[in-house]
Amino acid sequence: MQVPKVVTDQAYEMYQSHIRKEVLAEGGIPNHLAIIMDGNRRYAREIMGAEPMEGHRLGKEKLDEVVHWCLDLNIKVLTVFAFSTENFNREAGEVDYLMELLARSMREFAEDEDVHSKHVAIRVIGDPEMLPPEVQEAMEYAYSRTKDYDDFHLNLAIAYGGRQDIANAMKKVAKDVLEGKLDIDDIDESVISRNISTFGLPDPDLVLRTSGEIRISNFLLWQMAYSELYFTDIYWPGFRYIDLLRAIRTYQQRKRRFGR
Repeated sequence: MQVPKVVTDQAYEMYQSHIRKEVLAEGGIPNHLAIIMDGNRRYAREIMGAEPMEGHRLGKEKLDEVVHWCLDLNIKVLTVFAFSTENFNREAGEVDYLMELLARSMREFAEDEDVHSKHVAIRVIGDPEMLPPEVQEAMEYAYSRTKDYDDFHLNLAIAYGGRQDIANAMKKVAKDVLEGKLDIDDIDESVISRNISTFGLPDPDLVLRTSGEIRISNFLLWQMAYSELYFTDIYWPGFRYIDLLRAIRTYQQRKRRFGR
């Protein structure tokens, strides 16, 4: 006999509530969560039998959900890999659609009541010169609406690459040396960190990737030196609150030694 859906839904909600209480009681919620949002196109093709654009649309909606989940769990910093420098190599129509979604997302976040009540600062890390005007305008709008906030942080990595981030930091350091502001013997990790895109924020405690791929794809290479990594087979549009809770529970069960 098939179990009625209402029963399975109630059981699922009870299980999810149990894990949430367990995670909150355990303590050690990651201060900074970074996510590689992967699997939109495969979700559209394999799960929905639809075009890739539908997967990207659902991926945008999922990001909105995850931002609010992180606020609920008191995760202070969320950094998401929204669009890499390599993603510009995709078909022009897909890139244009993704740019449209990103611009819309930033404007919607800038108007979100929770963003303002929770004091969430929104910033973009990456190369803005690679982005079309409408995305740059949305980026500036979101920044201007939230620049005075400091309780929570949402970082959108757009036109971003980890190697590019390090190279840009080194250019700034080299410029300071050439201008006599910095002695070459004083260059250390802290100097480079001061010039990296996420300066002022803690490095990620937990880096999560969806879709089953087990690689970091040029994301936050400098910052994730001691991050815990978590990979899940679930495609990004299908990512659920319970999946986030399970990732955090796994993180809490690990013993972080930072090389000690």
